[in-house]
Amino acid sequence: MKKKRVTKPFRPVYPSPAGLVVSVDEQGNPNVMTAGEVFNISLKEPCIIGIALRKATYTHSLIETSRNFSVNFPTVAILKKMDLVGTITGRDGFDKFAEYGLTAIPGDVVKSPIIEECPVNLECKLLNVSEVGDHDLFLGEVVAMHVDSDKLDKDEKVMIEKIDGFLFAEWAYYKFGEKIGEFGFSRNQ
Repeated sequence: MKKKRVTKPFRPVYPSPAGLVVSVDEQGNPNVMTAGEVFNISLKEPCIIGIALRKATYTHSLIETSRNFSVNFPTVAILKKMDLVGTITGRDGFDKFAEYGLTAIPGDVVKSPIIEECPVNLECKLLNVSEVGDHDLFLGEVVAMHVDSDKLDKDEKVMIEKIDGFLFAEWAYYKFGEKIGEFGFSRNQ
């Protein structure tokens, strides 16, 4: 197959899951925004994730002020709600939780709540913000992880095939989750 050079790459690495990022204002009122992708930075010691936000977003200012946030991974069942969340700002007091039927529940460690309808939730303390191109990179240490118990195996590993998650790429949503092999399977053949 002949290769064609893409002159203006946009989000060229996938899959990485789409997520709902929750932050709070100074009075503790939660706001939720859609993130096209959430990514791993450090895998466990400490566990650090990254999100990239435009300076203009309301969430950007809330996280910088509160120094914490949560990342929540939605299912296909709430895809429409997630898409709606991404189309409007909460800056003017618009309550996206109430309007779109999402439930904010307190986390264990940080002030930003987690979303009950999402099977995987990460509570994060802000470590660093760096200007990187047209977005700012927010690094968050995962200080607590919550997973619906029916989505965990006996070793507390998330069963991705039961998450019913999705990714955002090329301005569209795509399902993921079919398990096609275990790490190292090729050595056993």
